[in-house]
Amino acid sequence: MTIHGHTRIDNYHWLRDMDRKDPEILDYLEAENAYTKTVMADTEGLQGELYDELIGRIKQTDESVPYLLDGFYYYTRYEEGKEYPIYCRKTASLNGTEVILLDENELAQGYSYYQIGSFQISANNELIAYAEDTLSRRIYTIRIKQIISCEYHEDVIEGTSGNFVWANDNKTIFYSRKDEVTLRASMIYKHVLGTDPSLDELVFVEEDARFNVGVGKSKSKKWLYLHSSATVSDEYQLLPADAPEGKWKMLQPRQRNLEYGIAHYKNEFYILTNHEATNFRLMKTSESKTGLEHWEEVIPHRADVLLEDMDIFTDYLVISEKSQAQNRIRIIEWNTQVEHYIEFEEAVYSVSTGINPEFNSQKLRLSYQSLTTPPSVIEYDMKTMERNVLKEKEILGGFEKNDYQAKRHWVTARDGVKVPISLVYKKDTVPSQETPLLLYGYGSYGINIEPSFSPSRLSLLNRGFIFVIAHIRGGQTLGRQWYEDGKMMRKTNTFNDFIDCADYLISEKFTSREHLYAMGGSAGGLLMGTVINLRPELWKGIVAAVPFVDVVTTMLDETIPLTTGEFDEWGNPKEEAAYRYMMTYSPYDNVEAKSYPNLLVTTGLHDSQVQYWEPAKWVAKLRDLKTDSNMILLQTNMEFGHSGASGRFEIYKEIALEYAFFLDLEAQQKK
Repeated sequence: MTIHGHTRIDNYHWLRDMDRKDPEILDYLEAENAYTKTVMADTEGLQGELYDELIGRIKQTDESVPYLLDGFYYYTRYEEGKEYPIYCRKTASLNGTEVILLDENELAQGYSYYQIGSFQISANNELIAYAEDTLSRRIYTIRIKQIISCEYHEDVIEGTSGNFVWANDNKTIFYSRKDEVTLRASMIYKHVLGTDPSLDELVFVEEDARFNVGVGKSKSKKWLYLHSSATVSDEYQLLPADAPEGKWKMLQPRQRNLEYGIAHYKNEFYILTNHEATNFRLMKTSESKTGLEHWEEVIPHRADVLLEDMDIFTDYLVISEKSQAQNRIRIIEWNTQVEHYIEFEEAVYSVSTGINPEFNSQKLRLSYQSLTTPPSVIEYDMKTMERNVLKEKEILGGFEKNDYQAKRHWVTARDGVKVPISLVYKKDTVPSQETPLLLYGYGSYGINIEPSFSPSRLSLLNRGFIFVIAHIRGGQTLGRQWYEDGKMMRKTNTFNDFIDCADYLISEKFTSREHLYAMGGSAGGLLMGTVINLRPELWKGIVAAVPFVDVVTTMLDETIPLTTGEFDEWGNPKEEAAYRYMMTYSPYDNVEAKSYPNLLVTTGLHDSQVQYWEPAKWVAKLRDLKTDSNMILLQTNMEFGHSGASGRFEIYKEIALEYAFFLDLEAQQKK
């Protein structure tokens, strides 16, 4: 493959050229699975023990905290032994009669994979529409059901993205459809109940291959919106929800490097935007006026605070912020402009606003958790400042949160920047050079890996592991600039930060190279692939889950899902400068004849995000060139895609394999 005067030779490109259903491909991947099973045979007992532990922490008969919407209480519950949730509601009172909206256990019968991506209730509360995926390819079919009679309409809308919205007439649904090749959500259709879906009206086509398109409805229920979004640009078109036959009007046309999101309240749109504001600011405009020139500032930009989200109530404005690597919730009273922050006791935690569908309420639902505190639903009174923990997730198996401790450290990276890391371990674990430590990272798309709770992780912590999250550049932990400094032509900061965090943990004697492990998935798998090329001797073992490792080849192929939409994340290698920069870190292109750490690579045959051939090719090339005798294993889930298994128990078999991989290496090290 030659471009920009540079030639690459790919000995395993045939894995890309063949269909995923081809017997030769299936035999190849099954043979790799058989090899993994053979190599890990001695850990089968440990895997079984871990699996029993993992599911043993789950309260199998459980129920979410109900929320009130339009006179109905909605909640989700699970029944013992069943893989999937049951979606329910009650009328007027929690003591009312339960109505089952959807029983996913029944719907999943006959499928090895099943997931409801979303569901929406019609304005008259009589119909439910839901989107289901039965292949794990993120291609959804929309079905419509009468809630009381449980009768299904004949309307079955196939090939959608899973994104849709009801108009207020209780018969019109707008939905997005994907391109069949790239799986880019590029079209908006309108369906009228009782008509043939094959005759649905095409409302909008997104011609720019960098953009995806979706639909939604304002919390006020007055407006439908059509949202075109790219990495660095947004555009909203609006339509009165009561007039689905009307014409969409533009709120603000797309501009490069102009990002914005909207909320509607009374007769105004509130706009969260980066317009002349790196860390975003809040603005507003009358619903009768369109265009950037009419936007008025509500909350100004701050260089040290990232404005992440907003929730609007009749008497209060709620702002979600991030400052110094920590979430904050800011409450502002509209009339007096008096404001306060909600205080939390733990030094390292994650908090966000939860489901708050009603304007006229002084109660704010929050979702709270930390590395040591299980997920909790908190009801906070914005007037009295009183809080009530409605539910903290119950963890079975003898869990006591006081047995664990969490800390925040700051690592000085090689360029002088301070990188935060979050650590958690059992209190009776004494960090030393003999302590096993798992370092986790992601570092892309501005996505933050929050210091959240994991019941599964307890199986490592209880066996003496320290778990650390490296909040590296490429996320937004320290604001928007933290993201900008970890993308495009600054991407190597992401990898250097992760390595510098590992070196810090070794120098501070939390662990040593003989006991240091790392893990990352998807773009975090890219991180894993790059750091083992740069510093292979640093790691005892690595798990790379659904890893994006063949960066240059994938970004040159515009027929692959996600490619065109990510030119502003990684760069476009058709441009020579971007190509040559990406070639410096692309894991697959930088595999060399040298020693590599033990490696477990996982993928899914139906993955639509990172195609199976990327990790398969990478493993083959590593085996061909590496000079050591360390393990390198490829495990392909032949039934699932990027997100793994769909049931609440099945996923733990994959986690048990990953943990057994780490624990077995650690046991061998200590022999």
